[in-house]
Amino acid sequence: MATYKKKYKAEGKKEQAQFDESEFETAGVLNTLDETASRSEKWIEQNSKALFLSLVAVVVIFLSYLGYTKYISEPNELEASNELSFPRKYYDQASTAGSGIDSLLVLGLEGADGNYGFLDISKSYSGTNAGNLANYYAGVSYLEMKQYDKAIEYLEKFNSDDEMLGPISLGAVGDAFADVNQPEEALEYYVKAANRKNNGFTTPLFLYKAGLTAMELKQFDKAESLFTKIKENYPTSDQGRDVEKFINAAKYAK
Repeated sequence: MATYKKKYKAEGKKEQAQFDESEFETAGVLNTLDETASRSEKWIEQNSKALFLSLVAVVVIFLSYLGYTKYISEPNELEASNELSFPRKYYDQASTAGSGIDSLLVLGLEGADGNYGFLDISKSYSGTNAGNLANYYAGVSYLEMKQYDKAIEYLEKFNSDDEMLGPISLGAVGDAFADVNQPEEALEYYVKAANRKNNGFTTPLFLYKAGLTAMELKQFDKAESLFTKIKENYPTSDQGRDVEKFINAAKYAK
């Protein structure tokens, strides 16, 4: 009786053929990698000088930054801070003096006895925190002396992210514009001051000033919106206690 014989040998040859083909593909990939590596090595060899110079440049820049910070920036900052103590003495005296305020403010601005005033520090140490702060002191000093153009000039040079000082400096610019009868500019700075930092003192204060200025400009919708923000967000503030009457005034003025 005839029986079916499986061709195990033939199948083995098929598997062997597949295996050989796989080995061939692997060898091709390895050759490609070798060629790529060889080209990379050749490129690095040809450009080694440029790469080395680039590395040196990065190191030099980093070391220069560290050197500038340690030997120039930090000492300069310390020196500027020390210089600032002299004019601040006169500024602090002026803030509590009953009379002769302007003469004290001038000493703070211009300095005396070989010591720098705020104006000198602002100019000579412009890249330092103390130089930046000198702009603020100069600006508010001129504001007290009713020299509004100079007050605006120096206050606009000042920049701070401080919770109080940032908004107050912008509000002071608004006050200066209000005092020279430029309510549009005053309103702009009051709004900036109100939005600079969200806190229970400066925000309602400058929302209130902005609202009053908007009323002056007959921008009653804007005034109502500003006063309403005080009512909704700062009802216990000094401005919030009687803000309802200003909201009503803005409504009925439309």
